[in-house]
Amino acid sequence: MADLSTNYLGLTLKNPVIASSSTLTSEIDKIKELEKSGVSAVVLRSIFEEEITLEANKFIVNAVKEGYNEGLFDYYDKKVKQNNVADYLKLIKDAKAAVDIPVIASINCKSNHEWIYFAKKIENAGADALELNMFFLPSWSKRTVEENEKLYFDIVNKVLKQISIPVTLKVSHYFSDLETILYKLSKTGIKGLILFNKFFTPDYDIETEKMTQNYVYSSLQDIVLPLSWISIISGILRKEKDNNCNLVASTGIHDGEGTIKQILVGADAVQIASTLYINGFEQVSKILNTLESWMEKKGYTSLNDFKGKLSIDPAQNAEQYERIQFMKYFDS
Repeated sequence: MADLSTNYLGLTLKNPVIASSSTLTSEIDKIKELEKSGVSAVVLRSIFEEEITLEANKFIVNAVKEGYNEGLFDYYDKKVKQNNVADYLKLIKDAKAAVDIPVIASINCKSNHEWIYFAKKIENAGADALELNMFFLPSWSKRTVEENEKLYFDIVNKVLKQISIPVTLKVSHYFSDLETILYKLSKTGIKGLILFNKFFTPDYDIETEKMTQNYVYSSLQDIVLPLSWISIISGILRKEKDNNCNLVASTGIHDGEGTIKQILVGADAVQIASTLYINGFEQVSKILNTLESWMEKKGYTSLNDFKGKLSIDPAQNAEQYERIQFMKYFDS
């Protein structure tokens, strides 16, 4: 029988399929179902930075009104009982008690401000790791490209100073120099990079002339971007023996074939969500069965036997390599 185990963030996972952050990972019953379905870890539904800061600001105002003279964070700890922040910490504790697979907390963040202290609370609640989901609109005129990119490093550096559990970073492909940024982020001390996050994509109703949201789930075609960039970045990181930053593919992975492709180009694991909504939790066993059957057919006994086999050699310029393949395809 093929060994499907993989290492992610210093954690040994029984297989490479992780349940991504979504509403499916926001309730204990569903998290337990996901474990039974075969996923190797769960990323809890993200708590948004705004939820943390709004709660903090509210209690700061109350503290001032009540003439509280001690530390504001102490006041926060004493006063907050039933709110999103407390509920999220409870979700972490309850999930850890309910399942045996790793539980990864997630913060969707957009600044390096006061919310960062909350990372320590997540660690204390028992999370096995913390995933930072970051996406800053490159079109936002209030920040330059340089300021936008610097923000990623500022947040990572501040969070790493707060906690000792592994930190992983989920990012988009919207960078002026994606290869350089991803490589530099891998050297900050984070333990993993997840490529890529799926963010709000608006649609527009021409009859009502209002904004709508129709593209909630990823499609099979969405695999192409993470597939290309995992191949490029894994080729670079595999050449550095001291770089232990894991790579995880996300968005567009719906089946076993997509999972195999991502591991072939260098992913240590994959995150899935849309396919669980579309096909149900039983899709996990189908993915794993496809992976195991393919490995046995190919004679592979572990993921390491073929992981990164199709990553791009950094000696080849990635742009040049893709240009050559483009020419070969259309010339034929």
